[in-house]
Parts: sequence; structure tokens; C-alpha cells
Amino acid sequence: MADERELQDAVVRFVRAFGLHQPDQTPCGLPVPVSEAHALGELSRDGALRQSELTQRLRLEKSTTSRLVTQLINRGWAERVPAPDDGRGVLVQLTAAGVRAAEQLAEARAARFSSILDRVPEGERDGVLHALEILTEAMDEH
Repeated sequence: MADERELQDAVVRFVRAFGLHQPDQTPCGLPVPVSEAHALGELSRDGALRQSELTQRLRLEKSTTSRLVTQLINRGWAERVPAPDDGRGVLVQLTAAGVRAAEQLAEARAARFSSILDRVPEGERDGVLHALEILTEAMDEH
């Protein structure tokens, strides 16, 4: 049975191996902060979002998300637009440059995950995915 120390050590090794401890670049090696890459992914997948929705999805504080959106705007990757269903509401959406940046990140991410998956024995892939789901659920419940 694994104890908490073994889990801690395994997670730390994973974080380092995957490059998650390098906040100024994505794990696939692009010079984009990880938080910005995640925001681009969410906005690319589902289109314009309220900043509060982005906050929930990214599991960040409101102030952190506000700074993150400002960074995306300053890069020319996002813009704030009026919400069509609410006169006072504002949505965050990608610009054309943001769409291109999100596509580049998605391609690099797909290549990295494909390379990683190729190194996992085929018979163990479902188990790896299941273990990640269990860990994510456990963290969600915490």
C-alpha cells in the first residue's frame, strides 16, 4: 500500500518530469506561461466566457484571473466584449491572434501527449488514465 509520502514523492517526480514546475513555459516547451495556455485552451474550446466562468474552470482566485485576462489582452490574444444577454456583463473572447496562439499550443500539446503515450505500454494505458481520474476526483473532493 502506498502511503502519503510515496504519493507525495510520485507526484513531485511527475510534476518535474512533465515540466509543470516551470511556470513561464508550457510542458510542451513553448514560451507561454502555463496559466495563459490553460486560459487560451478554455476560450478556444468553448468560445467567449464570462471572467467568473474562466475563474471557476481554471480554479484560480478572481484577482488572479483578472490579471491573467489583462495579460492575454496585452499580448493581443483576447478582448473583453459586452455579453449579449446582459447589458452590464462582459465576456472574454480570443482575437484572431489568440486563436492562432491557441492552435499552436494545441498542436504542441497533442504532439507531446502522443509522444508520452507511445512510451506507455498499450496494456497499461487505461490504468494510467483511470489513476489520473481517481487522483483528480480525490483532489476535487479535498
